[in-house]
Amino acid sequence: MRVLVTGGAGFIGGHLCEALLNAGHTPIVLDNLSTGSLANVPSGTIFLHGDVRNPDEISQAFDHAPDAVMHIAGQASIRLSFLDPTVDLAVNTQGTINVLQACIARGVSRLLFASSMTIYGNGAPAPTPETTAPNPVSYYAITKYAAERYVHTTAARADLVSPLNVTSFRMFNVYGERQNLNNSYQGVFAIFTGNILRGEPINIHSDGEQSRDFVHVEDIARAWVSALDNPAAYGQVINLGTGVEQSVNHLCDATLAAFGLNRETYSIVHHPSQPGDMRRSAADIRRAQELLGWQPTIPFDIGMMRFIDWAKQAIKSPTPR
Repeated sequence: MRVLVTGGAGFIGGHLCEALLNAGHTPIVLDNLSTGSLANVPSGTIFLHGDVRNPDEISQAFDHAPDAVMHIAGQASIRLSFLDPTVDLAVNTQGTINVLQACIARGVSRLLFASSMTIYGNGAPAPTPETTAPNPVSYYAITKYAAERYVHTTAARADLVSPLNVTSFRMFNVYGERQNLNNSYQGVFAIFTGNILRGEPINIHSDGEQSRDFVHVEDIARAWVSALDNPAAYGQVINLGTGVEQSVNHLCDATLAAFGLNRETYSIVHHPSQPGDMRRSAADIRRAQELLGWQPTIPFDIGMMRFIDWAKQAIKSPTPR
């Protein structure tokens, strides 16, 4: 298949392209490189510089006749969403509408959408099943939930000339090689690792007992590709995580320990909680197991050391004091 990957030069998008190539598909990447990098785009991929906010640039990508679309382009920082909500709305919601309109106009019948665990908000049980009522508490989460509803409501339209089969993946905290070590707005594990490699203090918001579910990007990519031509996934909203809660404090301690450090030897600075921050987060993944036969295969302790080994080579800085 020829698969259009919006945001394919990003951290997750680049891994999706690799997984598609390994499965014999041809990725077509549309990315404006605002946060992505050409270094993430593997050889054998068709690359187009473009923005999902621009319908003409999306149309040019569809000129390459994709059989399916993996729509992962988005503004993914909760903190930035509060600084400028209009960007989130334009990229995450309007951008998704633009992609949907192109799918309808060109008769593309398969769309996979990158949703987010943030739409569950606070008060949800952990692990959280997909049947939990959304309660988004950040502007980012609102735009992702709105986009998700546009995707599924559009697919349910009776007036479509050709069918549109959609799947939304509510992804939890994705980490892994090639995640940006210099982005202070997203990816708490990458942020902590970058801090240590540069000898900077680690900043923890709130008391650090808030929990997250860390899932390796290779497991994420495998789930997306397995759903591509799988009718069992059509029309479904599916969690992708591990079901394991880890506190931010535990993550901090584990990351420090991987460098032979601890809280007595390294500077940890606590700050007030951030707007839109979730207290607990873990995925109920039974739906992914049942529909896709998918199971995360990379334990966090192994994935963590793989990431740190990669990060050391990526930064090549002196050993932090």
